[in-house]
Amino acid sequence: RTQKARGGGRNSPKSVSHPAPRSWQLPGGLNSVATWLILMVLVSPSANRRQGWSQPAQNVSVFTEKHEAGGIRDTLLLPPQLKDDPASEPDYGAENVAKRARQTPPESGLLPAGASCSEPRADVLQELVLEMIFRDLHPLSVVRDKGFGLLLGYLEPNFTLPSPAQLSGMLWHRYGAVKQHLERYLQTAQAIVLCAEFWVSRLSQSYVTVTANFIDGEWRRARCVMETRRARQEDGEGELGEKLYAVLAEFGLSGRSVFCVLQDGPQGAVASGQRAQNAYGWSSLRCAARGLQLCVQAGLEVEPVREALSIARGIIRYFQQDAKAARSLNGKLEAINKTKLKLVMDVSTRWLSTIEMCESLLELKWALMAVLEEHPKGAAGAPALADHQWKLLQDLVAVLRTIKIATAFLREEQNASASSLLPCVHGVVGAIGRQAEEAGAVLKTVVGNIRTELTRRWGLAEDERLLESPAAIASFLDPRFKELRFLSPGLRSELHKKVKTMLSQVWNPQSPPAGAFWAPNPPHKAEGGGSDGAARKDRSSSASSPSVYDILLGKDPTESMPEIHQQLENYIVEPLCKRSTDPLRWWKSNEHRFPAVARLSRQYLAVPATAVLPEQAFGTGESALEHRRAVLAPENLDQILFLHQNFDFLEAMRNGNERPSLLWEGGWFPFGIVRAKRKNFLFDFFF
Repeated sequence: RTQKARGGGRNSPKSVSHPAPRSWQLPGGLNSVATWLILMVLVSPSANRRQGWSQPAQNVSVFTEKHEAGGIRDTLLLPPQLKDDPASEPDYGAENVAKRARQTPPESGLLPAGASCSEPRADVLQELVLEMIFRDLHPLSVVRDKGFGLLLGYLEPNFTLPSPAQLSGMLWHRYGAVKQHLERYLQTAQAIVLCAEFWVSRLSQSYVTVTANFIDGEWRRARCVMETRRARQEDGEGELGEKLYAVLAEFGLSGRSVFCVLQDGPQGAVASGQRAQNAYGWSSLRCAARGLQLCVQAGLEVEPVREALSIARGIIRYFQQDAKAARSLNGKLEAINKTKLKLVMDVSTRWLSTIEMCESLLELKWALMAVLEEHPKGAAGAPALADHQWKLLQDLVAVLRTIKIATAFLREEQNASASSLLPCVHGVVGAIGRQAEEAGAVLKTVVGNIRTELTRRWGLAEDERLLESPAAIASFLDPRFKELRFLSPGLRSELHKKVKTMLSQVWNPQSPPAGAFWAPNPPHKAEGGGSDGAARKDRSSSASSPSVYDILLGKDPTESMPEIHQQLENYIVEPLCKRSTDPLRWWKSNEHRFPAVARLSRQYLAVPATAVLPEQAFGTGESALEHRRAVLAPENLDQILFLHQNFDFLEAMRNGNERPSLLWEGGWFPFGIVRAKRKNFLFDFFF
């Protein structure tokens, strides 16, 4: 800017008029909480927050002063005593600006040139830069990026950004502190479910992220990242159990604290998980998202379907590469006001994206065929689909939409547990079977392959495997699905006996302890009755002197029934809950009625249906987490992912909040967890 534009020129007027300040908003790229906090600290006009903003008096920008006094200050909702009086508008002439700089005390922030950022303020800024890195999954090298340096230099000219080496030291310090808190928190878990997620970085390096899942004393579902480490091919398939055991040792946990292992890895990792079950006694379960992917893939590999999908991908690829054909297609869509319709290319590892691709083709069928007819050379490069292939894609989409409804069902918060898995799979098998009854031969083959894989992978036709599955026991302990409609009457009775045996082993004081998390709770007073001692006394007296009922009807079976078995019988005859009920909230309200069964429920309902969050597991594309973690440097990847997942979670657990919050200088700034509305029609569709 020229000297005249600054308002300091010799012939410049003493005051410069500006338009009314507008409400200040963050640009679209600065939408993270940490970045918002950095800007909030830097532009706050209070006396303690403006230290370090030093500019020579002759270089003070009128625009900056006006913008700060207007939009930013009003947006941050500052207290009235910190806002400028609009009636006393300063004079921005050169002489008055210099006079203001001389008379302004250092606390106001308009320091003489060369003044440095105060030490407390610099420490806060460094911590916020570090927090931005692990919250938004930035590499440490972000402090060397020119754009970030320009932004921070403009907001705080005298602040020196820490080097990546300094940030690495700060990161390790924060990681150690949070890890100590997490270690103490995990010690309170009754039983832990370990999830192993296998993924690949941009550098083609394989990693496994281990998370711990459990239900805490307040019946809240907890999910904590424990470690991310390299999954080297040379380790072999038998190393998964040893890796998990090493991770537990780092947190001071024994192998007995683990109840189940859930994984979404390749077939070799699944076999390794089976060996870990034999070696350490851990139950093993396959991720529902990975299982559904393999089942649907078996149906899509039918030759006519594979051929039709190959032609469909060729058509989309042609319109993506040929600019002339793409312009013709857009022109036809503009003519009918449907420019929002776009062609979508699927991803081979995400079957939900295949649905989107087929749906986009079917919606644009007439426009695509018209453009291909107008461009005969293009038609030769991208052969059109035949009529029977269009019909096949249409029928295929109808079947895949049914399975897609199952993924929406598993996405819901109350269905995150593996207790919803077998009822859902059983419903899908029946629903797509009914759809295939009137379909053509090709679609019947597709549905047959999918149903066969669903039945095989979840053992729906293997009675012994079903009884041993943690998902089946979890369904019984879910008050919505305890009828076990996916089992035959004989299997239901067998499963009831199995649960009764498990309760006897847990609750029997003479049985050897299986670990700290197995220790029974103190006996609860029966609802509406006396103490346990009084109950035993009554039973012994009744046994010594038979009553009239005993003489006429025989001995009452409930008199000799252990209390835990009575609890189980009472739970079985309890009315079913509504399908929209959250099972954890139900158990929190009824734990005192069935304390022994509740203890078992806390263990089995902690098993999630997917190894990762459902939104990520059933996404049609790469999530922001998957995209950003793939480019992180291996040196700090573990620490950044650990803090990204656990920092807010531990704050929320410590303060007893349902939503994570960010503690910053004594004030709480909650940020969004938007819960989706429950969709009861999903239950009605399957059940």
